[in-house]
Order: sequence, then structure tokens, then C-alpha cells
Amino acid sequence: MAKARNACLLKLEGVSKTYRGSSTKAVDNLNLEVRSGEIFGFLGPNGAGKTTTIKMIVGLLMPDNGRILVNGHDIVKDPVSAKKSIGFVPDEPNLYNKLTGLEYLNLVADIYGVSTAERTRRINDLLSMFGLTSEVSDVIQSYSHGMKQKLALTGALLHNPPLFILDEPMVGLDPRSSRLFKDLMRKHCDQGYAVFFSTHILEVAERLCDRVGIIDKGRLIACGSLDELRKLSCETDESLEDIFLELTLPEGAE
Repeated sequence: MAKARNACLLKLEGVSKTYRGSSTKAVDNLNLEVRSGEIFGFLGPNGAGKTTTIKMIVGLLMPDNGRILVNGHDIVKDPVSAKKSIGFVPDEPNLYNKLTGLEYLNLVADIYGVSTAERTRRINDLLSMFGLTSEVSDVIQSYSHGMKQKLALTGALLHNPPLFILDEPMVGLDPRSSRLFKDLMRKHCDQGYAVFFSTHILEVAERLCDRVGIIDKGRLIACGSLDELRKLSCETDESLEDIFLELTLPEGAE
């Protein structure tokens, strides 16, 4: 069932994380919300804390402080319910290389309890979209990086989760698949669901996202629509790239 508009599908409250052996917080008191119906872009320089944040959201890392709610479920206190609401694709697709593509997809469908009829329909539709139909019976270790990325995306979409969490999802996709996937993300949000994704491709974020958050040195330094972010600058027609570079300018740089 689609969520009501403006329902909060992801909420981070005062989330912090410090890695063992480091005196610097990888994520520092992070607060943000992702609402139903929106594509939210999560931007930042290398090492800013994007992937650490995503790993905490999906339960791969535990926060030192704060709370993360996914579709109303606390990822620490109720991880199974929270993870049922997530479709996650990491920046590097680590799959079961000895399985065929179809065996992998059926494994994912079994885990999420997707019915036979529904999985068949969705697998066929997604494989056709990504151009993987003829390769799905091959073992995954024979796939190229781009094919593995497409298979990982297919697996994440199978149970039609309320919230997509995607770390650099366009990497490895050919132009056609990338365009189709962007359209699919928008259709997903039109159901009242949401997409949260990180990217270094600022032109994609500018065209696709309803709102963006910019993180630097573990802290959220800006969050809002492009028009709202432009209010932080003297220019009213700046691109997202210009705003990003201004806000993340290294100390001492001009």
C-alpha cells in the first residue's frame, strides 16, 4: 500500500559514528528526513560520511548515538521490520558468484516472501528493462561489473520496498539502462514511496532530486530543494555543482 504524501519514510535523529582508532567522527550529529513521494540526493566529497551513513541506515553499522527510523521502525530495536521496508544497493555489488542470476533473484524473493506470480512478473519486467534476460541463466561470476550492478538493482526492486537506499546506483549502467532506471525511481515515488541515493554526478542529482542534503566532514551542511539551496548563495541561478563546490570548499582555498 502506498504511503500518504509527506509521510516520513526515513528519519535520522542525532546520529553519530566514530570508527575505532579514530578521534574524528565519521558522522557527526546527523539529522534529516526523507518523505514519501520524493527522491532525495545525498551528496558530499570523498570521505564526507555518505557511505557510513548509508551503512547505518541499512543496519550494517550501528550508530554510536542517535536513532534511525525506517518506515517508522527503529533499525537497532526492530531491524527485521526496518529491513523489510528497504531495497538496498551498495556502491560495490557483492553477489553470490557461484549462483546463476535467476537463482540469486529467487533467493532474494524467498527472503522477502514475494509470491511466485509476483516474482515472475517483476523479474521478467526488470530483466527486460536492464537487458539481462538472455544472461540470467549464466553464473554471476561470468558477469561484467555493469551486469552485476543491474542484477543487484533487480534484486533490490523485487519486493517493491517503500524505501530505496542506493549508493552510487548509476555506476556501471549503460545510458539506456540509466535513463530507464531514473524513470523507474520517479514512478516508485509517484506511488508515495521514496528514494535515498548518494551520487557524485551532480548533474543527475540536479535533474532528478526533489531535495538534496550535502554532508561534509561528517556534518550536514545544507539540505533542501535547489531553490532553497540557492538562497545560501548570492546567485539565484547557480547550478547544484556551483553550490556544492562553494559549500565544500577546503579550508584556506579560494
